[in-house]
Amino acid sequence: MVFGTTNENENSDTPPSCTHTRPANSVQGAPDGSPYAPDGSVPLGGYAALAGLYATATGLAALTLRRTGRPLPAGVPPWDLLVLGTATYKISRLVTKGKITSFLRAPFTRRQEATGGSEVADEPRRQGTLGQATGELLACPFCASTWAATSLMCGYVAAPHATRLVAAGLSAVVISDWLQYAWSFTQQQVDN
Repeated sequence: MVFGTTNENENSDTPPSCTHTRPANSVQGAPDGSPYAPDGSVPLGGYAALAGLYATATGLAALTLRRTGRPLPAGVPPWDLLVLGTATYKISRLVTKGKITSFLRAPFTRRQEATGGSEVADEPRRQGTLGQATGELLACPFCASTWAATSLMCGYVAAPHATRLVAAGLSAVVISDWLQYAWSFTQQQVDN
């Protein structure tokens, strides 16, 4: 999607920030000097910085867990995986789409539209390579879910009972959300 135009995917759950079609700084991607993206829209330097931050934070968490003597679980039971996956979904939606968390995204994104319920669609601000990449991360639930899942898994190793409790609470909110939508749909069907 190019902003200011429309396409058939405009109402999809994939936010505009996941399409990477806005102009931004780019990094040359080939030995012949040609850009990675012809329109220069992919902030490769920003992505590299965020990937480095993610790897560093994950490495520090692993090192800290190792120094505390916490053993890694031999596996994750299916029920825990389901609850952790549902919590990951909710955290990523809350961070990237929640009205109440707009203040976290505001330095890097701008409101595109309210999408219903308590969610909004934001788009990255054009702030250069790192600013755009951060805006894309904070506006894309698919992108943010990796960070959320890693945080939950670190918590699962460090404090499994507390993490299960938090994950169960977030999973309960997801179930509640679905029930709210089901109730609204049922009401609309009855009213029509």
